[in-house]
Amino acid sequence: MKHLVRTAGIGPFLGFLALVCLVAATTGAFAQDNSTVVRVEEDWELVVDIPEPDKEAPQVTCLISPVGNADSVYALVTVNHQTMPEYTAGGLQLQIWSGSEPLTEKSIHSQALMHTQGETVAWTQAMEINGNSGTLEFEVLGGASTTWGEFGAQDNLKISLATPLQNLNEYDPQVSATNSGIGYAGNLTRSLTLKRVRVYTADGEMVESTTPVVVYPSETP
Repeated sequence: MKHLVRTAGIGPFLGFLALVCLVAATTGAFAQDNSTVVRVEEDWELVVDIPEPDKEAPQVTCLISPVGNADSVYALVTVNHQTMPEYTAGGLQLQIWSGSEPLTEKSIHSQALMHTQGETVAWTQAMEINGNSGTLEFEVLGGASTTWGEFGAQDNLKISLATPLQNLNEYDPQVSATNSGIGYAGNLTRSLTLKRVRVYTADGEMVESTTPVVVYPSETP
């Protein structure tokens, strides 16, 4: 199994460019040798400074898309709030959208609100495609936090749907970073970071970037 690693420490903006270039180069190389990207995993980390449960704050949303835009199908992970089928404070939710149209969702059982100073929430959001069966799967796994404990185990945050897509070669980490962030009470949040990205092919190859991308606070003008 091929395993390429980029190291961190070159700054958020350059790190973001390195990540985009790495994945773009990887998927381009896969396309040239007829490889097929079948799975993508993104490791995210949220660090809250001082949460305010009485204000249901902060609230975070992170996106992952199988194509290079958010105009068709994609998944959202909402943290400390849920919006489907209607707004509910607290908890976590995996949502599937097609453009501006909500399709379906799954939530963890706990609707607790974040309440611990300095709390870290870590999780992996992933997508996998099976071109033979015409299915696309989104999931949250390996989640850990003080408020909700471990989450994403036993497929309780996994959704499959039919798709005409045959691969994930159009995946772009820039789409994830651009469309993710603190939707409410950013002043209560220390950081939101895309820590790692792993891209897998049908041949069993894997390319990983460990260069972190700091989504919040943003250092761009």
